[in-house]
Amino acid sequence: MHIQIEREAGPGLAGLLRATNGAAVDKEDEVLLGLNSLALAQTAMCATLLRMKERCDPYVYYNRVRPYIHGWKNSPSLPNGLAYEGVESYAGQPQQFRGETGAQSTIVPCLDAGLGITHAPDPLTLYLQEMRDYMPPRHRAFLKALEAATDDLSRPLLAGYVRDRKLSAPELWAAYGACVDLLAKFREIHIGYADSYIHRQHQSHASNPTAVGTGGTPFMQYLQKHLDETKQTLVQ
Repeated sequence: MHIQIEREAGPGLAGLLRATNGAAVDKEDEVLLGLNSLALAQTAMCATLLRMKERCDPYVYYNRVRPYIHGWKNSPSLPNGLAYEGVESYAGQPQQFRGETGAQSTIVPCLDAGLGITHAPDPLTLYLQEMRDYMPPRHRAFLKALEAATDDLSRPLLAGYVRDRKLSAPELWAAYGACVDLLAKFREIHIGYADSYIHRQHQSHASNPTAVGTGGTPFMQYLQKHLDETKQTLVQ
């Protein structure tokens, strides 16, 4: 599922870049086309995410898959990390690595950056910064480029451009709003899975900790905060 969402996100991120570049040179048609491309991709991403339970049962995931991808950092079962015998560079010292998690993808951080969605500091924002160390270098570079795209008022370039034309070019604001709404929908679906695949399973199967996410981080409650901040973007 992660691979399919990455595939679907590609044209959307290209559209986001097109919209951002259009804003930089004041081409409203380019901004609109880029935002529409992004919305199409986001719609496909949400549709794929909604299919999770077709091939991934919550019980099987929690008890048979999750323990193996949980990681060795902030893991109660491995408080000191994991020793890798025979790895000379580690000098016999236990290592702490995060487990596999969708947060290692640049998709959502790029959408936040490109659409100008900000999150007040919390444990989740700190964790997401750490996850950049696990991203491919070129993905990190693309994310940084989106974050660096600001206007003369130091606002996110695309969001500032669209907001300034909220009355004169309402179609731009509508297209931008659709992209923000779709990102909120994606986050909402994800929160539902965090509940059904982790929290509810823990009620009857305490085989691995529920207070932390799959990557080994204790801030499941902050997912709702990030969803709320996404929605708040349109009413500011």
